[in-house]
Amino acid sequence: MSMPPQTLDHAGITARIPHSGTMCLLHSVLDWSTDDIRCRIVNHADLSHPLRTASGLLSVCAIEYAAQAMALHGALCASAAAPPRQGALASARSVRLRVPRLDDAAGPLQVCAVLIGSDPQQALYRFELSDAAGQVLVDGRAAVVLDRVLDGRRDAAGDRP
Repeated sequence: MSMPPQTLDHAGITARIPHSGTMCLLHSVLDWSTDDIRCRIVNHADLSHPLRTASGLLSVCAIEYAAQAMALHGALCASAAAPPRQGALASARSVRLRVPRLDDAAGPLQVCAVLIGSDPQQALYRFELSDAAGQVLVDGRAAVVLDRVLDGRRDAAGDRP
């Protein structure tokens, strides 16, 4: 069994998470371990960014960057023999928006997600998004609820179909 690569480009990321096209917001994986992942972001200033509003790319969008990093981390840490699992962002807590917008931050940006704890049904991460100088722009915690596989069928609620 081969290990996933330590770094990934955008194509490698889109092959591992459900987001595609411009909604796959991560540019590359800088490094990862079973405990954490660090990804590069280069699209934050794009005028065609899918999360951009008339006011720009609001800093709350950092939660989506973190959620994608968390999903990618889960995919990279999963056994190659295991079926892919879907997750849903259940909560974001203690989020500190230190800037109003991300699109005017010096890039490239980085998002780091650190696994605090997990079990078969959920995972809890601490995350931070920083600018090119390492200044933290947004940080917080996020919880993901994972689906279950029952009798070979997926069931997000945990009940039998």
